[in-house]
Amino acid sequence: MARIEMQADTTCGSLLRELQRIWDEVGENDAQRDRMLLQLEQECLEVYRRKVDQASYAKSSLRQALADSEAELASLVATLGDRTLILKQSEKRVGTLKEQLTAVQPQLDELRKKKDERMKQFVEVKLQIQRICTEISGSLQLSDLSSSHLSIDEEDLSLRRLDEYCAELQSLQEERGERLHQVLDYINLVHELCAVLGMDFFKTITEVHPSLDETSSSQSKSISNDTLERLAKTVLSLQHVKRQRIQKLQDLGASLIELWNLMDTPDEEQQLFQHVTCIIGVSEDEVMAPGALAIDTIEQVSHFPTFI
Repeated sequence: MARIEMQADTTCGSLLRELQRIWDEVGENDAQRDRMLLQLEQECLEVYRRKVDQASYAKSSLRQALADSEAELASLVATLGDRTLILKQSEKRVGTLKEQLTAVQPQLDELRKKKDERMKQFVEVKLQIQRICTEISGSLQLSDLSSSHLSIDEEDLSLRRLDEYCAELQSLQEERGERLHQVLDYINLVHELCAVLGMDFFKTITEVHPSLDETSSSQSKSISNDTLERLAKTVLSLQHVKRQRIQKLQDLGASLIELWNLMDTPDEEQQLFQHVTCIIGVSEDEVMAPGALAIDTIEQVSHFPTFI
């Protein structure tokens, strides 16, 4: 700084002496010389003043940039909720404004990147939570789900909060597994009942929900409250039909035996209806043979006495 001032004094002094020689040759009087020197001094002061103002503005801008960076840093630390980051951020900064601003930038870049990564984790977990909730409620098509539907508090991306969401997701995954197990159990029951009753399983199960047919994977089957309720009603309805048909065949079987006894029907003719008479006295759960309770079987036995 002293060297710059010395150079300026030397340069200004040399120029002033040159100016004095010119004035001497021209013949400028003292009043004119004083006026021009005053003007020259004012112009120099104006140049200095502008430079000082510019330097002051640059200083203020640096201070504001540093304050903004510190504020963003504090906000990121609070958002991520990491105590080690809090300790690091609280360290006193030293050096010039430019040095301090340069020093804080790597920390900002690191925390911004960490926030983006943490946000991706939140989105992934929340999307899975919403997907399972949607499967359970059946309120939306899964294809309609996207991150735009998510509600995430960007002011709290702490690991504690992420752990809470992960725990919620695990609970929902367990519930989803239980529901899927229920659905598969119901499907097996419907399949068994339809086989015994001689009914169209595919038509029966897809009337409950199109995703329940055997060609779709387990993961794509509906597990909604409505689907479970409709499955339960379908099973109850089929079980009711099964009981009615068992009772009908048992009554018809008993009538056949009485008729055979009266007519001394040969055993080989009785064998034709063994599939009917064998269910007399058995429990509902024991009747499992495919087609054993088909409507065609009941109609065949019902028409037999008339045929005779």
